[in-house]
Amino acid sequence: MHKGAKTAIMFPGQGSQYVGMGQDFLAEHGEARDFLTRAAEISGLPLARLCLEGPEEELTRTLHLQPALTAINLICWQAVDRAGIKADFFVGHSLGEYAALAAAGVLSFDDTIRLVTRRGSLMEREAAANPGAMAALVKLDIETVREIVAGATAQGRLAIANHNSAAQIVISGEAPAVAAAAALAKEQGGKAIPLKVSGAWHSELIRGAVTDFTQALAAVPVAAPRTPILFNVTAAPEPDPARIREIMARQIAATVRWYEIVQRLMAEDVRTFIEVGPKTVLSGLVRKIIPADYDCAILQVDSPATLAACRQAL
Repeated sequence: MHKGAKTAIMFPGQGSQYVGMGQDFLAEHGEARDFLTRAAEISGLPLARLCLEGPEEELTRTLHLQPALTAINLICWQAVDRAGIKADFFVGHSLGEYAALAAAGVLSFDDTIRLVTRRGSLMEREAAANPGAMAALVKLDIETVREIVAGATAQGRLAIANHNSAAQIVISGEAPAVAAAAALAKEQGGKAIPLKVSGAWHSELIRGAVTDFTQALAAVPVAAPRTPILFNVTAAPEPDPARIREIMARQIAATVRWYEIVQRLMAEDVRTFIEVGPKTVLSGLVRKIIPADYDCAILQVDSPATLAACRQAL
C-alpha cells in the first residue's frame, strides 16, 4: 500500500439491516448493550428486540429501522474506535450519513438517535401521503438514465435517488413513472429491478418532510467535523455547521451521489475502505467503482471476528 495512503470509514443505510444484526458485539460488550438501551430510551422503541428478534417486517418499517440501524452502525464504530483504527474520511450512504456525523463529532450520539427517529417518522408520514416506488436501473450510464427519467416524467414525478456505481442507478417516484422508466430502460438495453421499499425515498414525493426536519435540525447543536465527511448531497466536504444543517435537511429528497463520493476518495489517495455496520453492500459498490489496477484494501466490520480480521489486514 502507498506511503501516506488514507483510510475511509463507510456506514451503510437502509437495506443493510437483518434480524440478528449486532448480536456478537452486544453479547461481548456491556458498552454496546448500554448504548442500545440508551438509544431505545431516546427513540421510545424496543430496539434490542427489533434488532435481535424482529420480526423482519417490523424492523424494516422506516420508523423503526432508522434508529435501529443507526444504533448498530454506531455500536460497530465504537468497537472500531476502541481498537485504535483511525479514519481520514467518514462517509455514509443515505441513512448511514448520520453515523458518519456522530463518528466525526458533528452530532452527539444522543442527538443522532433523536434525529434519525424524527427522520424515520417524517419519511413514513410522507410515504403514506404520497405512495411511490423505486427501481434499480442496471447496465446504463448516468446520462442515459437522466434521459430516461426526463422521458418518463409525463407519467408522474420521478427522480434519480442513488447514483450508486457507473452502471447501477436507483430511480424513485410515482409508480406509473417508475414503470415507464423501466420500459424505456429495457429499450436501451438496460434492466430495471423493482426494490422492496415502503416509500419513494430521495424524491419529490417525500419533500414534505424537509421543512419539519429542518426544525428538528435547528433544535440540536451541530459542530464542525473533526474528520472530513464527504456529503451525499454535494459529494464534497463541508466544515460549516450552518451549511451542514441545510445539506442534511435537503438530503431526504436529494440524490445520493455515492459514485462521485468514491471517485473523490480515490482522488484523495484513500487506499483502505472499511465498511462499519451490517452486511457488505457498500464494499460491493466500491469494488464495482474502483478500477482493477487501483491498489487498495476493502474491509468490513460488524462483529468481534470481522474486527479481528480487519486489524490483522491493517
